[in-house]
Amino acid sequence: MTQAPAPPEATRRQHDREILALAVPAFGALVAEPLFLMADSAIVGHLGTAQLAGLGVASALLATAVSVFVFLAYATTAAVARRVGAGDLQAAIRQGMDGIWLALLLGAGVIAVVLPTAAFLIDLFGASQTAAPHATTYLRISALGIPAMLVVLAATGVLRGLQDTRTPLYVAVAGFVANAALNAGLVYGADLGIAGSAWGTVIAQWGMAAAYLVVVVRGARRHGASLRPDTAGIKASAHAGVPLLVRTLSLRAILMIATAVAARLGDAEVAAHQIILSLWSLLAFALDAIAIAGQAIIGRYLGAGDSQGARDACRRMVQWGIGVGVLLGALVVAARPVFLPLFTSDTTVTDAALPALIVVALSQPVCGVVFTLDGVLMGAGDGPYLAWAMLVTLAVFTPVALLVPALGGGLTALWAAMTLMMTVRMATLWLRTRSGRWLVTGATR
Repeated sequence: MTQAPAPPEATRRQHDREILALAVPAFGALVAEPLFLMADSAIVGHLGTAQLAGLGVASALLATAVSVFVFLAYATTAAVARRVGAGDLQAAIRQGMDGIWLALLLGAGVIAVVLPTAAFLIDLFGASQTAAPHATTYLRISALGIPAMLVVLAATGVLRGLQDTRTPLYVAVAGFVANAALNAGLVYGADLGIAGSAWGTVIAQWGMAAAYLVVVVRGARRHGASLRPDTAGIKASAHAGVPLLVRTLSLRAILMIATAVAARLGDAEVAAHQIILSLWSLLAFALDAIAIAGQAIIGRYLGAGDSQGARDACRRMVQWGIGVGVLLGALVVAARPVFLPLFTSDTTVTDAALPALIVVALSQPVCGVVFTLDGVLMGAGDGPYLAWAMLVTLAVFTPVALLVPALGGGLTALWAAMTLMMTVRMATLWLRTRSGRWLVTGATR
C-alpha cells in the first residue's frame, strides 16, 4: 500500500521540528565561542592595561587566522550530510575524517608561519611598545592551539552533517568552563601572568579537540570507516573549501573596509561603529543557527535524492529567517536605551549610534533571508556560486562605502551601505535558489 503524502501542515511541522532540533543547540554552541575571549579578557584585565591591550591584539590575529578556515566546518557539514542522506554512514564518517586530517595539516602550517613571525605580526597590527611583549607571548603560546581549533571546526562539521548539534553544544560549554578555570588557576594560582591565560586556552582547546575525536573515532569504528589519511579525500576536502575560503575572505574584507571608513568619520563614529558591529555580530549568531540547520538538512535531502523535500525545507527555513529577523529587529529598537549605556556614557557616541541602530533593526529581516539562503546553498555544496556572489557584493559595497565620507555622510550612511551590501547578497542568493540549479542530488555533488 502506497503511503499518502503528508499534508502541507504536517510537512511544515516536520520541518519546524528539524530546524529547531538543529538550530537551538547550534545557537548555544555559537554563543559559547565568544565567551572564551570574554573569560580571557576578564581574567587578564586585572593584570593591567598593557596585558589586556596585548591580549586584544593577539586575539584579533588568532580570530582572523581561524575564521579564514571556517570552511572546514561548512564544507564538511555539506559533504557528510549528503552521504547521510544517501544512507552510507561509513562514507559519511570517512569524508569527515578527511576534513579532520586536512585541519591538522593546515594547523601545522599555520604554526610554522606564526611562531617565527609572531613579533612581526604584532608590530604590523600596531601594538604599542608596552603591549607588544605581552601580545607576542600570548600569540606564540596560543598558536600551539590552532591545530586543535581547526580540528574542532572540522569535527563540528562532521557532527552537524550527521544531524547532531547537541554534542558540539556540550563540548563548547565544557570547554568554556575548563578554559575559565584553567586561566584563573594559571594566571593567578601559578602566577604565570598572560602566559598562563594562553596556556589555559591551549589546554582547553586541545581538550575539546580530543572530545570530538573520541566521538568521531567511535562512530568510525562502529561503521567500519578507516581512520587513516586518504590523499584523494583530503584533496577533495581542500578543493571543496577553496570557494568558501574566497567567500569568507571577501566578507572579512567588507567588514574591514567598513571599520576603516568609520575611522575616517571621527573618534565618536568609530567608537559607535564598534558597538554596533558587536551587536550585529551577536544578532548574526541567532541567524547563523538557522543557516547551520540549513546546511545539515539540505545536504541530507539532496543526498537522499529528494529535491522537492529540499525545496520545501528551503522555503520553510526562509520563513523562519524572516520571522527571526523581524523579532530581532524589534528587540534592537526596544533595547536601544538600555543597550548603549552598557558600552559608553559619552553622549556624542550614543548620538551617533542611535540612528544607525534603527538601520540595523530594519535590516534584520533581510539578514535573516541572507543567512538562511547562505546555509541552504552551502548545504547543497554550491560553493563556487557563493564565492562569485560574494565577490560581486564586495565590488558593489566598496565604492559605495568609500563615498560615505567623501559625500559628508555619517555613521548612519555607512550602515545604510552595509544594508545595501546585505540586500545585494539577498538578491544574488535568491536568484540562485529560484533557478533550481543548486538542486544537484546524490551522495556527491
